[in-house]
Amino acid sequence: MSPQAKKYTDKQEQIATFANALGHPVRVAILELLASQSCCYHGDLSEELPIANSTLSQHLKVLKDAGLIQGEINPPKTKYCINRQNYAVASVLFASFFKDSLATEFTKDGVVLCE
Repeated sequence: MSPQAKKYTDKQEQIATFANALGHPVRVAILELLASQSCCYHGDLSEELPIANSTLSQHLKVLKDAGLIQGEINPPKTKYCINRQNYAVASVLFASFFKDSLATEFTKDGVVLCE
């Protein structure tokens, strides 16, 4: 296979991007906070989470780069909210991924039947 040939589907890459963004408890906590309200300022998040501002900024960047949140800069504050469109995409992708995985047939001992 040539180095430029694509190895993974767009769906696999998108799931991996979202999964990576969800791969730290702080980022999950950030998403839970943002999902419970219409928006939140960086300072409010730093008061809620027991981490340094610089660490919070790094986690917010990962979530923003993955497209799960969006930010609006109004100096000197930055306001964040859930990117509802991408959140819906992630929800559908994960639901489909897990549903398809559960459709796999198992033996009575719980071993995957492979051919």
